[in-house]
Amino acid sequence: MKANIVLLPGDGIGPDVVDAAVRVLHRVAERFGHEWTFSKQLIGGVALKAGLPPLPPETLAAAMKADAILLGAVGDPSFDNKPPAERPEAALLGIRRELGVFANLRPARVWPGLEEAGPLKPSILAGTDLVVVRELLGGLYYGKPRGIEKDNSSAVNTMAYTRPEIERVSRVAFQLAQRRKRRLLSVDKANVLEVSRLWRNVITDVAKEFPDVTLTHELVDAAAMKLALAPSRYDVIVTENMFGDILSDEAGAVCGSLGLLPSASLGAGAGLFEPVHGSAPDIAGKDIANPIGTIASAAMLLTDGLGLHEEAAAITAAIEGVLRSGLRTADVAPAGVTPVGTRAFTDAVVSAL
Repeated sequence: MKANIVLLPGDGIGPDVVDAAVRVLHRVAERFGHEWTFSKQLIGGVALKAGLPPLPPETLAAAMKADAILLGAVGDPSFDNKPPAERPEAALLGIRRELGVFANLRPARVWPGLEEAGPLKPSILAGTDLVVVRELLGGLYYGKPRGIEKDNSSAVNTMAYTRPEIERVSRVAFQLAQRRKRRLLSVDKANVLEVSRLWRNVITDVAKEFPDVTLTHELVDAAAMKLALAPSRYDVIVTENMFGDILSDEAGAVCGSLGLLPSASLGAGAGLFEPVHGSAPDIAGKDIANPIGTIASAAMLLTDGLGLHEEAAAITAAIEGVLRSGLRTADVAPAGVTPVGTRAFTDAVVSAL
């Protein structure tokens, strides 16, 4: 296969982990006989520091022509006091909107050998393997009106959803559940929010198209508590933008580290693939970052972006093999185990491939 893959390393540890994933993708291309073209573009804080908007027109143009996009991380505390449109995070909202990627898939599983890396007892964590399907283009992050009064006397954000927005993301979740355990949990706040009542009504209607999937509903506060107490009870979770952002990060903490979690943002065109973690500027360039989330995002790029399932399975198997060998990065290394750096862990994955 020939494919054009656009790289958006971004800020903080983004370049570190994207470089790791690209090394893995190069090895996969060699092993399976593919020809992939990689091109790097600026996004986020590095774009702002270059005198460009957070999502430069050149970056967006390249992304729109790509077969798939791999993103590292966006965020730079030096821009924290800027207006929303001048902050690095504006690039994420912009590129998601322009690509039309409305469904964000965030798997959370216990990698072999990391059963004790998280805060939960291994007996509680055992068997955890879930996917959060997060609606990505609506809700509070995009709703209008929004803003802060100039005198800082008040602020407003608007949560809004339409039936078509809820229908399309729920169908993605139902189809995913069909390929897994045929169980789907919809999370909302229907006891308080009218938007959540619409959400629950629409998903209940869509469920009639998928009689082989068991649909249940839960309020977001209850779901957050149960995710920490009994994560293995969940399979596929579908929810709106903000709830999905929070719950998927919680799932990462439960499983041991945000550095372990990949994601895929899907729509009608090219997919956007990125780790769930932030830019972590305090460890950028120090060869400390855990590359698993980004390497696993590259595996999702192959599966969900290019339809290359065998190649993606090879990456997953390589990560599992390296973890079974005992190598650990600092974020998941237990007491008494000397951690390895980003490059050394990536070396081992490439070697396993």
